[in-house]
Amino acid sequence: MNSIVQTVTPALNDSTDFYSKLDFEILSQGGRTFAIDSNVAIEINTDRYARSGLKLYQADWTEQLASLKEQTHVIAINGGHLLADPGNTWIYLMDGEGPNIKPTTEASALGNYAGFSLEMVDLLKGIEIYKTLGFESTGGDASQGWIALKNADDLVVSLMQPNTCPHLFFNPSLTYFNGKEGNPKVIEKLRERGIHLSEEITHFNKEGIADNVIARDPGGFGFFVFND
Repeated sequence: MNSIVQTVTPALNDSTDFYSKLDFEILSQGGRTFAIDSNVAIEINTDRYARSGLKLYQADWTEQLASLKEQTHVIAINGGHLLADPGNTWIYLMDGEGPNIKPTTEASALGNYAGFSLEMVDLLKGIEIYKTLGFESTGGDASQGWIALKNADDLVVSLMQPNTCPHLFFNPSLTYFNGKEGNPKVIEKLRERGIHLSEEITHFNKEGIADNVIARDPGGFGFFVFND
């Protein structure tokens, strides 16, 4: 896999327990720990200098780096390069092949994975950066305040300009869409498993029922569990 989501943790056992409760497959490989869901692999990083974001792997970044250095600040790190998008989400450009793992065929307790969600102060600049990294538009438009893009590894990123989302927003976050019928069942499952909910959203329900929720892992990585 060449596209990995990274979360950080102050306590590896707490984080693996959190993801295990959500039915993620926990995998250790080469001293690294991953939580795997359908269509996404999350590296749980204990390095105190690590930050939540994306790790993208490729044999040679020379062509992309030439353009990226004109768009933003890029620094060399051990094994690759590092930059940040306009929402300050770190993007690690790692040299070589990614870890030899595959997402599971079974969805986690969070339901239907939809992608990586990001807010950024300069949407157009964010789009430029992600397109330089090989992402192509699949929905939305900058004029609407948001856009979805996908790379060859089927990693979807949804970029939003400020004041688009009226709820708590933890940058970055993963989004899961389960429909109006399915999401209440997912939320009930999260409650039963003791998953703390950072926000319970009742705004869209006439009966005042929380039918959209937001959660966070022990390192602060966000999860939107929404109807649509």
